[in-house]
Amino acid sequence: MKALIIDDERLARVELRRLLSPYKEINIVGEAVNVEDALDKITELNPEIIFLDIQMPGKNGFQLLEELDSVPTVIFTTAYDEYALKAFEYNAMDYLLKPIEPKRLEETIKKIIERDKKASFQESESPVLKENDQVFVKDGERCWFVKLINVRLFESEGNYVRLYFDDNKPLILRTLNYLDERLDSKTFFRANRKHIINLKWIENIEPWLNGGLLVKLKGGNKIEVSRRQAIKFKERLSL
Repeated sequence: MKALIIDDERLARVELRRLLSPYKEINIVGEAVNVEDALDKITELNPEIIFLDIQMPGKNGFQLLEELDSVPTVIFTTAYDEYALKAFEYNAMDYLLKPIEPKRLEETIKKIIERDKKASFQESESPVLKENDQVFVKDGERCWFVKLINVRLFESEGNYVRLYFDDNKPLILRTLNYLDERLDSKTFFRANRKHIINLKWIENIEPWLNGGLLVKLKGGNKIEVSRRQAIKFKERLSL
């Protein structure tokens, strides 16, 4: 698994490299010293895991995550314990306090390995979901069989995703990253960190802030396509 270390302190980066060296499953592909550097490295190296400090000069670790469209597995590494609750609002895999204890890091790496084994098994059992596939959705006492072509929008809410179809908006216990890997990219597009849209439900597109786009879907939903994703979006639709 490719990993990126993001920390403004050189000694902290060196120490984390040393602590990670026994784990052959973790391939450290680079380091970043601030948010701007991290954004460039994430785009270039496409890491599966980031070890992320919170307090850095300029923007902090949370602000970095806000700027990403697709967030890798996040392990926060920080000297401050007061951010722990907020960290898990960002679906962090773990929160390690500096100085990092080897035993504590070992527990984190084991969690990642076990999760990836489980995910690999699920993926081998799970083909790509196409627009005409019908899925079963249950939310509380209500149940639906819905064709994916009728789902205009998927919206992330923590470890859940809200589906928008007809006048219904049920929640399912899945992450947006999981659905992004499963859904057919010919029909569904990751617009930003929180949304996947159905391309066949697009009603209108207009320029938006910072080089992004604003997409209006049939049904009234307005979704911002981030600047990074706007480039892919234009290529997909040949705009």
